[in-house]
Amino acid sequence: MVVGHRGACAYRPEHTTASYELAIDMGADLIEPDIVVSRDGALVARHENELSRTTDVATRPEFADRRTTRRVGRKRRTGWFAEDFTLAELRTLRAVERHPDLRPLNTAYDGRFGVLTLEEVVELARRRSTPQRQVRVLAELKKPTWSAERGQPMTELVAAELRRLDAACPDGTVVVQSFDTAALRRLRADLGDDGPTMFQLVDTTAADEHLLTNAGLRAVSTYAQGIAPSVDHLLLRDAEGDLRGVSDLVGRAHAANLRVVPWTLAAENAFLPRQLRSSEDPAAGGDVRSAARLLLALGVDGVITDNPDVVVAARAELDPEATRPVRRVAA
Repeated sequence: MVVGHRGACAYRPEHTTASYELAIDMGADLIEPDIVVSRDGALVARHENELSRTTDVATRPEFADRRTTRRVGRKRRTGWFAEDFTLAELRTLRAVERHPDLRPLNTAYDGRFGVLTLEEVVELARRRSTPQRQVRVLAELKKPTWSAERGQPMTELVAAELRRLDAACPDGTVVVQSFDTAALRRLRADLGDDGPTMFQLVDTTAADEHLLTNAGLRAVSTYAQGIAPSVDHLLLRDAEGDLRGVSDLVGRAHAANLRVVPWTLAAENAFLPRQLRSSEDPAAGGDVRSAARLLLALGVDGVITDNPDVVVAARAELDPEATRPVRRVAA
């Protein structure tokens, strides 16, 4: 599977119609929105609940008094937060490029697109699907336990929305992923074993390392169909950023009956091992196709990427039949 990370966000501002559409045009099998909750319980596509990096909210005088500081997870953040806005208010905001320093060309699209709901992303995927090619949505739930502790039960809202959208089944339009193990377990208990396919995201923090032990992988297999580890869990780097080898994670995960879909492959030097960088300029493009080939050679079941076109091309090099209709990811 090739997963368009927030669409094709190397080329268009993330979580916009243009980004999702371009990812599909490039051959992505799934598009990946991050999901946060509005004040009135709407599920909206934003990278995080703080809005100033991805919208024009900081320039809107009518919302100046909403600026605040709060702790989100382990971090203390200052800005404007989705949970302080109704969906109607969020719809007045316009999307902007989150990495203008790395992707200055994307700033040409600032202000052209609005904020989408999960329902609208699902509708887009279904509209672009054909009998020969099903486009699916890999929805990442952002800090659902944190939201629930503040009166916004994200997992309950997601379960209800998936049922309403007729997407609460293994081969439905929506696949779910999250770093929040407890939330995925709650969602599995709510929707049952015949609920949607789910992936456990795994960060590079020490707190997540237990998930990648053999016992941890077996535990994940009781509620999810796969893991989504950082690329750095597979392509191992030293302290200097040099690629020093590969791990055995894919084989161990497959032995636990889990699929492996790592995140996030991106073309800029800032995101690549030093051997694959083209220069010292972090914004310049490096040899991301070689990184894609390495991951595919390890036997991953998919790649989450900012550059779907690159991974589609790498997949076709290894498997000329990879241009066939999209494979389903149901268990």
